[in-house]
This record gives sequence, structure tokens and C-alpha cells, in this order.
Amino acid sequence: MIKNKDTVFGIRSIIEVIKSGKTIDKLFIQKGLHNETFAILWKMVRENRINYKHVPIEKINRITRKNHQGVVAFISPIDFYKIENIVPSIFESGKNPLILILDRITDIRNFGAIARTAECAGVDAILIPEQQSAAINADAVKTSSGALHKIKICRTWNLNLSLQFLKDSGIKIIGCTEKGDKNIYEINMQNPIGIIIGSEENGISEEYLKMCENKTKIPIYGTISSLNASVAAGIILFESLRQRNC
Repeated sequence: MIKNKDTVFGIRSIIEVIKSGKTIDKLFIQKGLHNETFAILWKMVRENRINYKHVPIEKINRITRKNHQGVVAFISPIDFYKIENIVPSIFESGKNPLILILDRITDIRNFGAIARTAECAGVDAILIPEQQSAAINADAVKTSSGALHKIKICRTWNLNLSLQFLKDSGIKIIGCTEKGDKNIYEINMQNPIGIIIGSEENGISEEYLKMCENKTKIPIYGTISSLNASVAAGIILFESLRQRNC
């Protein structure tokens, strides 16, 4: 049964959605759910590597009071890509890759604003993790002013491995962090690069910082020590654009 254009509930309904090839952004599964029909769905979820989360039934009940059978899926309004397929195509087209990597950006409107800025700055792709990332729904698309339909969004189950793939492909990883030893105007961003933006609460994860060839910061002269993630993304992306067009 369909509640609205991007939410589907009921085991058999979700099975049909998967069979149709539509992209599921996130699947909520009631904790402890077990039955023969669900076993079919569960097999498909694992085979298709669908992003899922086990939740209390109360959470699903808040989404719908109808016969959800313990499962609810959110249909993505966009298609997702694999970074391993996108990077070679960027190089083959003769472009100088500019990849934006988002670490734990979970606010939908923040994510949409970043996507809008990235599209304006000519970013080739945005790389996000399957977990701890904003849901890409109608609100995110609206906030992005449609940019999410224009820029390639790549999702990965293992951001660490994807970062290593970028490095092996000749793309330099730059972390935009207050822990940086040089500011953004002192580093070279004219070559193929991937820029990591971390969450406002925790910044970039330590495991990803260790993979950065450069850690750079945005100079701040006021008393507040950090910027909104979308603002930080805009500043460093347009500095990279300025350098590339000099």
C-alpha cells in the first residue's frame, strides 16, 4: 500500500518496488520481525544491498497507522551511482575531477544546500556513505533547487575503501577541517581532488583525516570557531573553482 509518492509500506508492496527497479533510499524494519513472507523480502534486501535499519514498532506507527506489517520504505526521488564507474568516465571525458565527499551530513536541508552549491561550482560527483547520511527525499530535492537531479550522487557501503579508490585513481584527498595546518588559499586545488566536508558537530572522522594528503582550514577572524557545513562547502568549492580558472 502506498501512503504517498515516496513512502511504501507492507511486505509484498516493498517486494514489488524492489522488483520494479526503483531505488529505495531507506528501509525501516520492525525489530524482531520474522515470518515466511518477510524472509523473501529480507533475502532481496541483502542481495540488493538496500540501506535498512531495525527500529521499534512505535517508530513505524508514527509514520503510518495502516497495516504496515512491520516494514516501511522510502523511495528515493533520484538515482544513485557507483563512484568506481563515475571516476573513469570523468577522466575519459578530459575533465579534471572535482569530487565532494560528505562525512555524516545528516540534516536534509543542509545536504540540499550543499548539493545546490556543488552543482553551481561544477562538482562532478558527491560521494556519501550509506549510513549516517541525510535521507534524500522531496525536501532535499526542493532545498537543492533541483540540483540533486543534475549532479551525480554516489553512495558507498565503505567510505574508507572508496577514498582509497579515489587515491589510487590519482585524486588527491583534501580535508576541510579546523585542524588544518594551512588555510584554503595556501594549498593547490588545481589538480584532481576530492574534498571532504564533515559534520558540524564532530567534523571529519579521524579515520578519514588520516587518508587526507592535505588538511586545510577556512580562516576565521571572529569569535565563533566554526561555520555551517553548507557555508564551509561553498567557500572551499569556489576557491577551488577560482584556482582552476586562473
